[in-house]
Order: sequence, then structure tokens, then C-alpha cells
Amino acid sequence: MIGRIDKNKIRKRKHVRVRKKISGTSECPRLCVYRSNAHIYAQIIDDEAQTTLASASTLDKEIKGSVSVGSNIEAAKAVGKLIAERAAAKEIKVVVFDRGGYLYHGRVQALAEAAREAGLEF
Repeated sequence: MIGRIDKNKIRKRKHVRVRKKISGTSECPRLCVYRSNAHIYAQIIDDEAQTTLASASTLDKEIKGSVSVGSNIEAAKAVGKLIAERAAAKEIKVVVFDRGGYLYHGRVQALAEAAREAGLEF
């Protein structure tokens, strides 16, 4: 199939291009979002130390019990709220947002807005 478009390959290319410019530090870590067909994941990463400071996903016990489907906007809002709470527990207030090559729309936008409402600044 010559004319077939691989959307994930295009997304990965965009993500590499964005990652050249965006990097998380200990003062301002990177909030990275990954979206699959069934779930959504968020991590707060310090790229200098190469460590994950906090993470949340629809597979976490706090969210899995309250959300019936892990791939909708309500689940993304719950993950955004949870990642902001976990960041606040580690005294992280300011992050740089890495949308992972996805469009800032739908689940990615809902996660970002919920994290902002819960206290993260980016």
C-alpha cells in the first residue's frame, strides 16, 4: 500500500521535533502526555536527572474505580487532576507541557485544563 498514511509515525516525527525545543529541568519539569486507544497517561519528568517525578494514568486505582472507560474526556480530566495533586505533594508548581505530538484537542486538552484548574502552571 503505497498511499497509506501512518498517523502514529507522523505523531512520533512531530514529537521528536518538539522535544528538540522542550526539556524539563528540576525547577520546571516536563508534563508529558501519552494517549492510547484505551487509556491516557501523564508523567512529570526531570530530563536533566532523567527521572520521573510523578505519574498518573487511567490504570491507577484512584481513577479506575471511578471511571468506567479510560479513553474518554472524563477520564482525561480525572488524570489531569490526579497528576496535579501528585505534583503538589512533591512541591512542583510550574511545568512545561509536552503534548507528545498530539493535537491540543479532546482528551489532551481536557487533561491539561484539569491540571491547570488543580493548581499546575504551564
